[in-house]
Amino acid sequence: MAEPFYRACEIIARLLVLGTGTRISYVGEENIPQRGAAVVAINHTSYVDFLPAGLAMRRRHRRLRFMIKAEMQRVKIVNFLIKQNGAIPVDRSSGADAYALAVQALRDGELVAVYPEATISRSFELKEFKTGAARMAIEADVPIIPVIVWGAQRIWTKGQPKSLGRNKVPVTVAVGTPLRAAHDVSVTEEMLRASMTALLSDVQQHYPCPAGAYWVPHRLGGAAPTRAQAAQMDADETAARAAGRTPNKSRKG
Repeated sequence: MAEPFYRACEIIARLLVLGTGTRISYVGEENIPQRGAAVVAINHTSYVDFLPAGLAMRRRHRRLRFMIKAEMQRVKIVNFLIKQNGAIPVDRSSGADAYALAVQALRDGELVAVYPEATISRSFELKEFKTGAARMAIEADVPIIPVIVWGAQRIWTKGQPKSLGRNKVPVTVAVGTPLRAAHDVSVTEEMLRASMTALLSDVQQHYPCPAGAYWVPHRLGGAAPTRAQAAQMDADETAARAAGRTPNKSRKG
Protein backbone atom coordinates (compact mmCIF):
# COMPACT_ATOMS: atom_id res chain seq x y z
CA MET A 1 0.00 0.00 0.00
CA ALA A 2 1.07 3.61 -0.48
CA GLU A 3 2.08 4.65 3.05
CA PRO A 4 1.61 8.45 2.72
CA PHE A 5 -1.77 7.96 1.05
CA TYR A 6 -2.96 5.61 3.79
CA ARG A 7 -1.86 8.15 6.40
CA ALA A 8 -3.82 10.85 4.57
CA CYS A 9 -6.91 8.62 4.59
CA GLU A 10 -6.51 8.12 8.33
CA ILE A 11 -6.45 11.88 8.84
CA ILE A 12 -9.55 12.33 6.68
CA ALA A 13 -11.31 9.54 8.58
CA ARG A 14 -10.57 11.22 11.91
CA LEU A 15 -11.86 14.54 10.56
CA LEU A 16 -15.06 12.85 9.39
CA VAL A 17 -15.54 11.38 12.85
CA LEU A 18 -15.02 14.80 14.43
CA GLY A 19 -17.27 16.50 11.89
CA THR A 20 -20.19 14.13 12.45
CA GLY A 21 -19.69 14.02 16.20
CA THR A 22 -19.44 10.23 16.06
CA ARG A 23 -18.29 8.93 19.43
CA ILE A 24 -16.17 5.83 19.06
CA SER A 25 -15.41 3.70 22.12
CA TYR A 26 -12.64 1.12 21.92
CA VAL A 27 -12.69 -2.06 24.00
CA GLY A 28 -9.87 -4.62 24.06
CA GLU A 29 -7.54 -2.70 21.76
CA GLU A 30 -4.59 -4.26 23.58
CA ASN A 31 -5.49 -7.48 21.72
CA ILE A 32 -4.27 -5.90 18.48
CA PRO A 33 -0.64 -7.00 18.04
CA GLN A 34 1.83 -4.17 17.51
CA ARG A 35 3.75 -6.35 15.09
CA GLY A 36 3.20 -9.53 13.15
CA ALA A 37 0.47 -10.80 10.87
CA ALA A 38 -3.12 -11.70 11.67
CA VAL A 39 -6.49 -12.14 10.01
CA VAL A 40 -8.83 -9.47 11.40
CA ALA A 41 -12.40 -10.80 11.26
CA ILE A 42 -15.04 -8.04 11.44
CA ASN A 43 -18.83 -8.32 11.65
CA HIS A 44 -20.73 -6.51 8.90
CA THR A 45 -23.78 -4.36 9.67
CA SER A 46 -22.97 -1.13 7.83
CA TYR A 47 -21.43 0.40 4.73
CA VAL A 48 -19.07 2.36 7.00
CA ASP A 49 -18.03 -0.16 9.66
CA PHE A 50 -14.61 -0.41 8.01
CA LEU A 51 -13.79 3.10 9.24
CA PRO A 52 -14.01 2.57 13.02
CA ALA A 53 -12.28 -0.79 12.60
CA GLY A 54 -9.41 0.89 10.76
CA LEU A 55 -9.17 3.62 13.39
CA ALA A 56 -8.95 0.96 16.11
CA MET A 57 -5.90 -0.51 14.37
CA ARG A 58 -4.38 2.96 14.10
CA ARG A 59 -4.43 3.26 17.89
CA ARG A 60 -1.93 0.40 17.91
CA HIS A 61 0.05 1.89 15.00
CA ARG A 62 -1.16 -0.80 12.63
CA ARG A 63 -2.84 -0.68 9.23
CA LEU A 64 -5.37 -2.94 7.59
CA ARG A 65 -5.50 -4.43 4.14
CA PHE A 66 -9.21 -4.83 3.53
CA MET A 67 -10.67 -7.50 1.30
CA ILE A 68 -13.43 -5.74 -0.65
CA LYS A 69 -15.92 -6.96 -3.24
CA ALA A 70 -14.62 -6.46 -6.78
CA GLU A 71 -17.83 -4.72 -7.92
CA MET A 72 -16.70 -1.64 -6.00
CA GLN A 73 -13.97 -1.12 -8.60
CA ARG A 74 -16.66 0.07 -11.01
CA VAL A 75 -16.83 3.32 -9.01
CA LYS A 76 -13.81 5.36 -10.16
CA ILE A 77 -13.01 7.07 -6.87
CA VAL A 78 -13.45 3.81 -4.94
CA ASN A 79 -11.22 1.98 -7.42
CA PHE A 80 -8.57 4.67 -6.92
CA LEU A 81 -8.79 4.25 -3.13
CA ILE A 82 -8.60 0.47 -3.45
CA LYS A 83 -5.39 0.67 -5.44
CA GLN A 84 -3.74 3.31 -3.28
CA ASN A 85 -4.60 1.65 0.02
CA GLY A 86 -3.65 -1.85 -1.03
CA ALA A 87 -7.14 -3.26 -0.60
CA ILE A 88 -7.69 -6.70 -2.12
CA PRO A 89 -10.65 -6.90 -4.55
CA VAL A 90 -12.60 -10.15 -4.28
CA ASP A 91 -14.53 -11.56 -7.24
CA ARG A 92 -17.20 -13.67 -5.55
CA SER A 93 -17.51 -15.95 -8.55
CA SER A 94 -13.77 -16.69 -8.56
CA GLY A 95 -11.86 -15.60 -5.49
CA ALA A 96 -8.68 -17.67 -5.88
CA ASP A 97 -6.49 -14.72 -6.89
CA ALA A 98 -7.70 -12.56 -4.01
CA TYR A 99 -7.20 -15.45 -1.60
CA ALA A 100 -3.61 -15.92 -2.76
CA LEU A 101 -2.88 -12.19 -2.41
CA ALA A 102 -4.32 -12.18 1.11
CA VAL A 103 -2.25 -15.19 2.19
CA GLN A 104 0.88 -13.57 0.79
CA ALA A 105 0.12 -10.32 2.65
CA LEU A 106 -0.22 -12.34 5.85
CA ARG A 107 3.09 -14.05 5.21
CA ASP A 108 4.59 -10.58 4.76
CA GLY A 109 3.47 -9.66 8.27
CA GLU A 110 0.37 -7.59 7.49
CA LEU A 111 -3.08 -7.41 9.06
CA VAL A 112 -5.73 -8.51 6.57
CA ALA A 113 -9.33 -7.53 7.27
CA VAL A 114 -12.05 -10.01 6.35
CA TYR A 115 -15.84 -9.90 6.71
CA PRO A 116 -16.68 -13.57 7.44
CA GLU A 117 -20.36 -12.87 6.69
CA ALA A 118 -19.39 -11.48 3.25
CA THR A 119 -22.41 -9.17 3.04
CA ILE A 120 -24.25 -6.82 5.39
CA SER A 121 -26.48 -8.48 7.97
CA ARG A 122 -29.98 -7.01 7.75
CA SER A 123 -30.87 -8.60 11.09
CA PHE A 124 -27.76 -7.11 12.74
CA GLU A 125 -27.06 -10.58 14.08
CA LEU A 126 -24.16 -12.69 12.83
CA LYS A 127 -24.98 -14.42 9.55
CA GLU A 128 -23.52 -17.70 8.37
CA PHE A 129 -19.75 -17.42 7.94
CA LYS A 130 -17.75 -18.08 4.80
CA THR A 131 -14.63 -20.18 5.34
CA GLY A 132 -12.09 -17.70 3.94
CA ALA A 133 -10.92 -16.24 7.26
CA ALA A 134 -10.32 -19.66 8.78
CA ARG A 135 -8.60 -21.05 5.68
CA MET A 136 -6.27 -18.05 5.35
CA ALA A 137 -5.27 -18.18 9.01
CA ILE A 138 -4.51 -21.90 8.74
CA GLU A 139 -2.53 -21.60 5.50
CA ALA A 140 -0.49 -18.57 6.61
CA ASP A 141 -0.18 -19.93 10.18
CA VAL A 142 -1.35 -16.70 11.81
CA PRO A 143 -3.92 -15.89 14.51
CA ILE A 144 -7.41 -14.54 13.91
CA ILE A 145 -8.46 -11.38 15.74
CA PRO A 146 -12.25 -11.16 16.24
CA VAL A 147 -13.63 -7.62 15.98
CA ILE A 148 -17.16 -6.33 16.56
CA VAL A 149 -18.24 -2.90 15.31
CA TRP A 150 -21.60 -1.86 16.76
CA GLY A 151 -23.62 1.30 16.16
CA ALA A 152 -22.35 2.05 12.66
CA GLN A 153 -25.59 0.57 11.28
CA ARG A 154 -27.32 3.70 12.57
CA ILE A 155 -25.22 5.80 10.18
CA TRP A 156 -25.61 3.87 6.93
CA THR A 157 -26.91 0.38 6.37
CA LYS A 158 -28.75 -1.61 3.74
CA GLY A 159 -32.34 -0.59 3.07
CA GLN A 160 -32.37 2.42 5.40
CA PRO A 161 -31.81 6.18 4.83
CA LYS A 162 -28.27 7.45 5.42
CA SER A 163 -27.66 9.49 8.55
CA LEU A 164 -24.43 11.24 7.60
CA GLY A 165 -24.91 14.57 9.37
CA ARG A 166 -23.71 15.64 12.79
CA ASN A 167 -25.77 13.08 14.68
CA LYS A 168 -23.25 12.15 17.38
CA VAL A 169 -23.93 8.44 16.96
CA PRO A 170 -22.04 6.30 19.49
CA VAL A 171 -20.06 3.44 17.95
CA THR A 172 -18.27 0.68 19.82
CA VAL A 173 -15.31 -1.29 18.49
CA ALA A 174 -14.60 -4.40 20.57
CA VAL A 175 -11.49 -6.48 19.90
CA GLY A 176 -11.35 -10.02 21.22
CA THR A 177 -8.46 -12.22 22.26
CA PRO A 178 -6.49 -13.50 19.24
CA LEU A 179 -7.44 -17.06 18.31
CA ARG A 180 -4.90 -19.64 17.24
CA ALA A 181 -6.28 -21.42 14.19
CA ALA A 182 -6.81 -25.16 14.46
CA HIS A 183 -5.78 -27.46 11.62
CA ASP A 184 -9.44 -28.09 10.83
CA VAL A 185 -11.34 -25.31 9.02
CA SER A 186 -14.70 -26.11 10.61
CA VAL A 187 -13.22 -26.14 14.13
CA THR A 188 -11.49 -22.81 13.50
CA GLU A 189 -14.70 -21.32 12.12
CA GLU A 190 -16.66 -22.52 15.16
CA MET A 191 -14.08 -20.93 17.49
CA LEU A 192 -14.29 -17.65 15.60
CA ARG A 193 -18.07 -17.61 15.58
CA ALA A 194 -18.25 -18.36 19.31
CA SER A 195 -15.81 -15.56 20.07
CA MET A 196 -17.59 -13.01 17.88
CA THR A 197 -21.00 -14.03 19.26
CA ALA A 198 -19.81 -13.48 22.83
CA LEU A 199 -18.22 -10.13 21.90
CA LEU A 200 -21.37 -8.96 20.13
CA SER A 201 -23.58 -9.94 23.06
CA ASP A 202 -21.35 -8.10 25.51
CA VAL A 203 -21.27 -4.94 23.39
CA GLN A 204 -25.05 -4.96 22.98
CA GLN A 205 -25.55 -5.29 26.73
CA HIS A 206 -23.62 -2.05 27.26
CA TYR A 207 -25.22 -0.14 24.39
CA PRO A 208 -28.68 1.53 24.59
CA CYS A 209 -31.11 -0.50 22.47
CA PRO A 210 -34.47 1.32 22.33
CA ALA A 211 -37.47 -0.91 21.64
CA GLY A 212 -38.78 -0.68 18.09
CA ALA A 213 -35.67 0.95 16.61
CA TYR A 214 -34.92 -0.30 13.09
CA TRP A 215 -31.23 -0.84 13.95
CA VAL A 216 -31.91 -2.99 17.03
CA PRO A 217 -32.10 -6.77 16.53
CA HIS A 218 -35.52 -8.42 16.83
CA ARG A 219 -34.14 -10.53 19.69
CA LEU A 220 -33.60 -7.34 21.71
CA GLY A 221 -37.03 -5.85 20.97
CA GLY A 222 -36.03 -3.91 17.87
CA ALA A 223 -37.72 -3.64 14.48
CA ALA A 224 -34.93 -5.37 12.54
CA PRO A 225 -35.99 -8.53 10.71
CA THR A 226 -35.29 -11.90 12.29
CA ARG A 227 -32.42 -13.97 10.93
CA ALA A 228 -34.87 -16.05 8.90
CA GLN A 229 -36.62 -12.98 7.48
CA ALA A 230 -33.29 -11.36 6.64
CA ALA A 231 -32.11 -14.52 4.90
CA GLN A 232 -35.28 -14.55 2.78
CA MET A 233 -34.79 -10.88 1.88
CA ASP A 234 -31.22 -11.61 0.79
CA ALA A 235 -32.41 -14.55 -1.29
CA ASP A 236 -35.12 -12.41 -2.93
CA GLU A 237 -32.57 -9.72 -3.73
CA THR A 238 -30.17 -12.22 -5.27
CA ALA A 239 -32.94 -13.75 -7.36
CA ALA A 240 -34.09 -10.31 -8.52
CA ARG A 241 -30.57 -9.37 -9.58
CA ALA A 242 -30.18 -12.62 -11.47
CA ALA A 243 -33.45 -11.91 -13.28
CA GLY A 244 -32.39 -8.32 -14.03
CA ARG A 245 -35.08 -6.83 -11.80
CA THR A 246 -34.97 -4.28 -9.01
CA PRO A 247 -35.55 -5.91 -5.60
CA ASN A 248 -38.83 -5.08 -3.86
CA LYS A 249 -37.84 -2.15 -1.65
CA SER A 250 -40.87 -2.58 0.54
CA ARG A 251 -39.30 -5.70 1.99
CA LYS A 252 -36.00 -4.13 2.93
CA GLY A 253 -35.17 -4.01 6.62
